[in-house]
Amino acid sequence: MTKPANTPAPRQDDPPYQKGEPVALFVPCYIDQFYPEIGEATAKLLKKYDVPVVYPEKQTCCGQPAFNSGYWEEAGKVIRQFCDAFEEHRWIVTPSGSCAAMCRVFFGHVDPDERVVGIGRRVFELTEFLVDMLGVTDTGATYSRKVTMHVGCHTRRELGVVDQPMTLLKSIRELDYCELPDAEDCCGFGGTFSVKMAGLSLSMGKSKVENIVRSGAEVVATPDISCLMHVGGIMRRTPEAKHIEIKHIAELLIAGVE
Repeated sequence: MTKPANTPAPRQDDPPYQKGEPVALFVPCYIDQFYPEIGEATAKLLKKYDVPVVYPEKQTCCGQPAFNSGYWEEAGKVIRQFCDAFEEHRWIVTPSGSCAAMCRVFFGHVDPDERVVGIGRRVFELTEFLVDMLGVTDTGATYSRKVTMHVGCHTRRELGVVDQPMTLLKSIRELDYCELPDAEDCCGFGGTFSVKMAGLSLSMGKSKVENIVRSGAEVVATPDISCLMHVGGIMRRTPEAKHIEIKHIAELLIAGVE
């Protein structure tokens, strides 16, 4: 049975976060390789609220590419490596709703071992951690642009995280929020889906770009930049959308903040 949208995936949040507890930063592969500034913005945000940030050097991948491609045995090896790297950490935060969903929802599908499931449930998406664990609803950021928001399918449907990034985005000073038409529609990326079903993926992406253009935004923000790698590529090839920038929400939440 499909889980209803906006129903939070099980997470280990009891006892609640206590001031001074360290947080392990999980930086997904694609952010590490293509968007390192997002990892930096995430660390700055956490440190702004006096959260000690540690970076486990043994971390690699959460196993999502192999899992999505049907290579569950191979995914299991990567997942167990993830668990080895993060096992000692009570709180794990990532600027990727997709990877957080992989950990919280799908680790148990690959390996139902209590250790694996337990560690997966300690992984939080960044805005979810800021709002739900730290009680932050306004980072004091200033960003004078027209901005719309795309919340990816894993973030929206698996984690149930929609209100948190929207609350934070709308708190940014001087930001002109533009409603995204048909916001719940998939952008067509879906990781390896975009490779296996390229034609369908492109068609869905073009529809998303049309809606972004209709919104009137100059910038598209997201809690999961993997979707916007796909959308951004299409926008660069679409004359009426070439001027629109893509940004991870962490970059906006730290804008103008000392």
